[in-house]
Amino acid sequence: MGSGQVTDWQGKHVTVAGLGVSGLPAARVLHGLGALVTVVNDGDDERARAQAAELEALGVTVRLGDGATLPDGTELVVTAPGWKPDKPLFAAAERAGVPVWGDVELAWRLRGPDAAPWLAVTGTNGKTTTVQMLASILEAAGLRTAAVGNIGVSLLDAVLGEERYDVLAVELSSYQLHWAPSLRAHSAAVLNLAPDHLDWHGSMEAYAADKGRIYEGNRVACVYNMADKATEDLVREADVEEGCRAVGFTLGTPGPSQLGVVDGILVDRAFVENRQQNAQELAEVSDVNPPAPHNIANALAAAALARAFGVPATAVRDGLRAFTPDAHRIAHIADVDGVAYVDDSKATNTHAAEASLAAYESIVWIAGGLAKGATFDELVTRAAQRLRGVVLIGADRALIREALARHAPEVPVVDLDRTDTGAMLAAVQEARRLAVAGDTVLLAPACASMDMFTNYNKRGDAFAEAVRGLGA
Repeated sequence: MGSGQVTDWQGKHVTVAGLGVSGLPAARVLHGLGALVTVVNDGDDERARAQAAELEALGVTVRLGDGATLPDGTELVVTAPGWKPDKPLFAAAERAGVPVWGDVELAWRLRGPDAAPWLAVTGTNGKTTTVQMLASILEAAGLRTAAVGNIGVSLLDAVLGEERYDVLAVELSSYQLHWAPSLRAHSAAVLNLAPDHLDWHGSMEAYAADKGRIYEGNRVACVYNMADKATEDLVREADVEEGCRAVGFTLGTPGPSQLGVVDGILVDRAFVENRQQNAQELAEVSDVNPPAPHNIANALAAAALARAFGVPATAVRDGLRAFTPDAHRIAHIADVDGVAYVDDSKATNTHAAEASLAAYESIVWIAGGLAKGATFDELVTRAAQRLRGVVLIGADRALIREALARHAPEVPVVDLDRTDTGAMLAAVQEARRLAVAGDTVLLAPACASMDMFTNYNKRGDAFAEAVRGLGA
């Protein structure tokens, strides 16, 4: 089970850690290759039992309610990305000299000899949008591609399916990268780095190091964010192939080996002849949807990866024009009495919320939820000048309220002490009361949603429904 391809899985004892989105397909694939698969899972709820029954019907062994002990004879552990590195199962594997792979590592090892190269994207925020923009640009160039990984199509399905791809646009989380030691992308980007998932990684340094793994062995370009020095540091530390280049993106004027913005035009000075003198126009800022600053940065990162793969400038423009963002990402819901209502429920951490708040001049901010260990002083300090009012919801709203009291004491705050289904409607009504014509009411919670909603989608849906009620 070293670093090369494993060609013969027949009779190999493989333990799959965790059911769910990645565990099920991994167990099915490995069983299909002839491995002797045992699935272990912490939980023993109704959903887990249904998934277990499905696998047991195939002949896979499933142990529910026991994710801590390593089954006898295990030669390889394949883990769901969400399992924390400090789990007893992994300590047992290490003691037994058993390697641990994630679903991404498994997919990488199962690729055929003429498999499509990977253009990979990670970062605290903007990953999904950037990967979807990238896929749109690659499609506009006539390439067979798909947005895969942490979104949409599972990597295992993409690698093993009937469909033949020219190139894959791959979103990778820090969790997935942690468990993917032999992954080697054609080119890769780290969009930004901000404290997130520190409860999982244990420290900011460990989190950054896992993100930085995406650059290991890159062949053509390591794309980094010039406004975020930490991403450039990761490029410096990476062990890449001979001739691989560092390519920066910036919202300012680009220098040689950079992409940037000049007079409302996205410009490439990295993938052109004589980059000391020449620049290639790629697209207009107005081709980016929505043209908020952080989204223009996403577009530049996507363009850099596409250009690293040899895509013509016209495809960048056509791909960006054809791209429509997912719901709940700075989605304009409606204008009511001259006030814009915008749903950015996807802003589940402070870094994402900061980018969202920077896109508007005068804001009534709806925020709060599960803080996941985050602090809000920096976010509030940076946004203070733009805030006309704040409505707080959710379990950890006191943390934001205290930061507001310290750094924006003059901003009116409504603290909604309720977590029932009507709370979002009440929040929108309070926001309407605080807003005047020309303001933006922005749902950018800076927190996770699970204290009140199933997920951020449901939170955004509740906001949109409440806003549409105002217009009625």
